[in-house]
Amino acid sequence: MLLWQLPQKHREADARPALVFQDKRISYPELVAWIKAYAGLLQQMGVTPGERVAICSPNCPEFIYSYLGAIQAGAIAVPLNLMLTREEIAFIIKDSGCSTLVIHKAILERIGLSPQQASSLGLKHLVVLDENTAAKAQAAPPPEPIAASEDDICVFLYTSGTTGRPKGAMLSHRNFMADIEAMDAVSHLGPDNNFLCVLPMFHSFAWTTCVLLPLYLGSTITIKESFQPKDTLRTLTEENITIFCGVPSMYAVFLRLGEKGQFKSLRFAISGGAPLAAEVHRGFEEKFSFPLVEGYGLSEAAPVVCLNPLYGVRKPGSIGLPLPGIEVKVVDENDRELPVNEVGELVVRGPNVMSGYYNRPEETAEALKGGWLHTGDLARRDEDGYFYIVDRKKDMIILGGFNVYPREVEEVLLTHPAVQEAAVVGVGDPLKGETVKAYIVLKEGATADKRDLQEFLKEHLALYKIPRLFEFVPELPKSPTGKVLKKLLKG
Repeated sequence: MLLWQLPQKHREADARPALVFQDKRISYPELVAWIKAYAGLLQQMGVTPGERVAICSPNCPEFIYSYLGAIQAGAIAVPLNLMLTREEIAFIIKDSGCSTLVIHKAILERIGLSPQQASSLGLKHLVVLDENTAAKAQAAPPPEPIAASEDDICVFLYTSGTTGRPKGAMLSHRNFMADIEAMDAVSHLGPDNNFLCVLPMFHSFAWTTCVLLPLYLGSTITIKESFQPKDTLRTLTEENITIFCGVPSMYAVFLRLGEKGQFKSLRFAISGGAPLAAEVHRGFEEKFSFPLVEGYGLSEAAPVVCLNPLYGVRKPGSIGLPLPGIEVKVVDENDRELPVNEVGELVVRGPNVMSGYYNRPEETAEALKGGWLHTGDLARRDEDGYFYIVDRKKDMIILGGFNVYPREVEEVLLTHPAVQEAAVVGVGDPLKGETVKAYIVLKEGATADKRDLQEFLKEHLALYKIPRLFEFVPELPKSPTGKVLKKLLKG
């Protein structure tokens, strides 16, 4: 099946809406018609199979129409991170060879991209998501059928670029479909669900779990433009939401602002996008008497790789078990599999894994060495086959010959009663090469200083792991999915 065909499975569906956004309720037949209309519009403008179409929009129905419409037209969709500057957007447009930019009118106003500037980037078409474009789409002729297979590349997902310039992971229809079908096989959710989408749709976690999976099931997607804590809590409480996918920082907010027993209609809450602190995990389940299920994935794997069982044994601190059909192992520097509980790099193989990075043969060869996707994450596997992320390989601090894993230090810091958030990084040291530094956000009204925290850490950690430097900050820099941007902290 091709991605744009997913809603067609349910075009004869009952009154259950496909999408709910503000005061709009879009049925499955209407969704199919809108996707077809945007595909027809793009073809009418001259977009041909294989061309790249960039999508730059906040969460809204038009994001889905244009994304799947571009794919139905035979193009490759390139979703853009809304936090990017005009310069960063320009790099991705040029790097991917985009011919068309579909952009929300509010974003266009913010970045101030003129038609002349768009032309200088190599763009042939600038499509503004507004009422005028919607009318043009409805008036466009039906799209011409495109000969396509599940193995065709349909999306470029640009990575966050933590190791340099962003790279476009090339993903096919089959990659996404394999991931969706594997999630369905372990969740048994069925159509009678209402997914709340507050995660940004341009991110792979949101796109697969909050858009493609519910469309595959025939469920409803309630769309919010962005995560607003009080509005999200109200929506979860009042609008019969049954499935919520979020990032750890969202669950930390719920823990602070939510009321006990508040989520009466929720069936499952799933955490991904970044490691879930054990303190947040325990606190959430104790307060709400509700399971919080942690998983793991990355853009290069469409993205979900592992998930704690929704109905079986869940292990706090673990990312769970590999999804059906996906192989996962922990290897040493020579790619030899390590025994139980030894730390090494997590590698992945399966039908969900990308074919490579666009125009990056060397990086592709390195990432897919030996036919396995090398994630760059340090992990271990327990005797039951559950995996645990220890840290990012590149975030590991080497201190006088000893390895310090920042996440281990952060987990302990988060158990201190005054600490709201913590991020630990390695910074240059003229004697030891690196030293440990902690950035701390204190809870409202709480007090603590460097000495207090160091004394607390001494009860739990070896002395060499304890940060020598502390910086107290009002907030930590984060990506749209709540992942702490440690490269900014390292300066």
